[in-house]
Amino acid sequence: MESVIKKVEQLALMHDKVDPKTVKEKKIKLGLRNEDGSGVFVGITSKGQVIGYEKIIAGDGSEKLNPIPGKLYYCGYDVEDLVRGKENEKRFGFEENIYLLLTGELPSRGDLKSFSKELGKRRVLPEQAKEMILNRPRHDDQMGSLHTIVSAMHLFDKSPNSTDIRDVTRQCIDLIAKFPTIIAYNYRAHKMKKKDYRKLVEPDPDLSTSENFLYMLSGKVPDILMAELFDTMLIFHAEHGGGNNSTFSTRCVSSSGANTYMAICAGIGSLSGHLHGGANEAVVRMINDMKPKLKDWEDDEEIRAYLEMIVDKKAGDKSGKIYGLGHAVYTLSDPRAVFLEIKAEELAKAAGREKEFLLFKKVAKIAPQLVREKKGKVVCTNVDFYSGFVYQCMGIPQELFTPIFAMARVAGWAAHRIEEIIQGRIIRPSYFSSLKGKNSYIPLFKR
Repeated sequence: MESVIKKVEQLALMHDKVDPKTVKEKKIKLGLRNEDGSGVFVGITSKGQVIGYEKIIAGDGSEKLNPIPGKLYYCGYDVEDLVRGKENEKRFGFEENIYLLLTGELPSRGDLKSFSKELGKRRVLPEQAKEMILNRPRHDDQMGSLHTIVSAMHLFDKSPNSTDIRDVTRQCIDLIAKFPTIIAYNYRAHKMKKKDYRKLVEPDPDLSTSENFLYMLSGKVPDILMAELFDTMLIFHAEHGGGNNSTFSTRCVSSSGANTYMAICAGIGSLSGHLHGGANEAVVRMINDMKPKLKDWEDDEEIRAYLEMIVDKKAGDKSGKIYGLGHAVYTLSDPRAVFLEIKAEELAKAAGREKEFLLFKKVAKIAPQLVREKKGKVVCTNVDFYSGFVYQCMGIPQELFTPIFAMARVAGWAAHRIEEIIQGRIIRPSYFSSLKGKNSYIPLFKR
């Protein structure tokens, strides 16, 4: 087997590498991105809008991208205003944002109450789904577990393959409601030495999504301040435009006419990657690797030297990436990261981790300067840079960082799936062939 794998690997490396000259000559948009780094327009959405630069028209008519502070909008509403609004009114806001993304409008008080009640009612899992969770072989892959159970949910749907908008809407709301339960149960089952149904905490329909998830995870109703912060984290992660990898994957699969469960699983599969949803875990690993190798966590020059080694692929995971840094759209700032830096400092003080937070802050200051000098790129810390640290301070295990991201982003996936079904055209971009010519078939005995 090993010799076969090695042979396939060698041939794949030989034939599948991209020729930079061909990419330039044929104007190939690798990663669906233009030469200036901006995204290729492939669709229209009313859901999320991500802004990190503005286009300036020069005197010669050419366009230039000018970096500006980042902004994120949900259906035209600034997400910072949405968070401030719910904080000022001292209430939870994730449910309101789900409604907004699905409908395009902010709910009235009565609509929000009815919608929240419906979500609460739909949180309970079928008994057979619980059996699947408890009886799976031992493993520690929480995103794989989420994918498996969400895929299996079609077994409990009388019309799983319907693309009628009424059925799709019902399925989407049902999955949004059930994601927290599935994620909490997967984790609790993973931690059980002996499988026991009694250790699976039944969801409370009267709690907010944030409170209920933390309750199912620990068996205790959470502290209100912690639940409110977690609610804000869910809002910030709920949506990020149609072009982010997991949402585009969901839209792409939806466009083929595939059912809701398959489409949402596509989003889960994409989000599991370390360059997308797994980035906050990668940040935590990077900082943990850095800490014992620095003599002085407050020495800017020593931190810069180590970050240079990371960029030069001599330290960290040797990938050359400073995790939590840079974004496909944001340039000067990610509005979510700006908020999380403030919260991270507050939590660090409460948890006695101020020294560690200071290291994060120094990396956040030094790394963008370093990348600009070495690569000529304007980059900023993104939401993943601080989110893992915030979750740690909240006592949330690292295995749940990415599933929690999915728990929030399923709201955006669902909204985009519905939009894609309504628009109704299969996504089918083209690929240029890297082959230089045609091959003539050679009989097996002559090879």
